[in-house]
Amino acid sequence: MDTLDAIILGIIQGLTEFLPVSSSGHLELGKAILGDNSVPEESMMFTVVLHFATALSTIVVFRKDIFEIFKGLFQFKWNEETQFSAKIIISMIPAALIGVFFEEHLEELFGGSVVFVGFMLIITALLLWLADKAKNTGKPVSFMNAFIIGVSQAIAMLPGISRSGSTISTSVLLGNDKTKAARFSFLMVVPLIFGKIAKDLLDGNITEESVGGSHLIIGFIAAFLSGLVACTWMISLVRKSKLSYFSIYCLIVGVLAIGFGYFG
Repeated sequence: MDTLDAIILGIIQGLTEFLPVSSSGHLELGKAILGDNSVPEESMMFTVVLHFATALSTIVVFRKDIFEIFKGLFQFKWNEETQFSAKIIISMIPAALIGVFFEEHLEELFGGSVVFVGFMLIITALLLWLADKAKNTGKPVSFMNAFIIGVSQAIAMLPGISRSGSTISTSVLLGNDKTKAARFSFLMVVPLIFGKIAKDLLDGNITEESVGGSHLIIGFIAAFLSGLVACTWMISLVRKSKLSYFSIYCLIVGVLAIGFGYFG
């Protein structure tokens, strides 16, 4: 992987993390097109580093919301901020369990399986199409909703299943407000990403040698900067756009990926 490849992959991650088109799926497609021959563990590590960059961009964009949440938590009352934090914790449980018990199996899917990514993108397209047909009742995210959305986030750990697409779609299908669904979707992943980084550091999976490459630093910067732009834009876009546009896009890319995998 050279500098240009790292920049391209970083930009792909930053832009697609917040759009409902599967950042992990696009990263795998990008690696395949660029000819990246990383073994699954190295490929997964690069993916995690880029996700860490977009997590930081999420914190920057939602800094006021996060400040209000922490401010409310230190009131030590069962207020709106405490309830929101509890819902975030509940939503993390399914993905955390998958990450702990099935991490090795998950890493094997991040090795350039373009055909698999293509089929998962088609599933993402179907989810977005169904969500587009659902009525928006304006309901807030409930505790049961948080767990169900968490299950969809766990499934979205598969490359090609959009995390934001599946969680926002699930929330909208449950009748929740689109803006609240987007806010919850973007914030719920931040603790998981930091938890993943902490686990890898404690397990020794991320060492000075493994993260010392300049391509990781360059990819991180590219993902962070593009993530800032995409997150800010997506917040506005979710309020007024139709998910069917992204559904069509995912369907087209999915079909092309399957074709590339078989005939490329």
